Amino acid sequence: MKKYMIMVLVTGFIALIPIGIFSVDSNVSKEKIRSLLTAWNSSLQSSDPEKVAVNYADDAILLPTMSNKIRHNHEEIKDYFKHFLKSKIVEHVDEENIRVYGDIAINSGRYTFNIAKNGKPEQIKARFTFVYRKVGDKWLIIEHHSSVLPEKE
Repeated sequence: MKKYMIMVLVTGFIALIPIGIFSVDSNVSKEKIRSLLTAWNSSLQSSDPEKVAVNYADDAILLPTMSNKIRHNHEEIKDYFKHFLKSKIVEHVDEENIRVYGDIAINSGRYTFNIAKNGKPEQIKARFTFVYRKVGDKWLIIEHHSSVLPEKE
């Protein structure tokens, strides 16, 4: 019975490959997905929460770096960035790992935020995961998780 169940599962996964569930979209370059993070960073530099929120899908989820509150929509995402951007953020990507699966793309890695906190420069090293979905001709963030690194380097 156990052998039969394993065979059914393996056959099921193999059957899904032709319909694109596990296939990589060769039409989308890693550079295109990398450019989405660059565009997000540019919107941070504008210090305008509205310009940052435009990168996110209407139903996107944000698990932010500097807040315990999960953000569930554009209004909540804008509210987070309204406060976060007061610190005059400069972000630098330290490592990226990009994967593309059809109309879904994932970019995860580490970045460093240079901020001005109480007038003094401070560095925040964090890890990130951006999940993008192609909506029409645009790639939008549907999930963004960012958290401060738990260990000192």
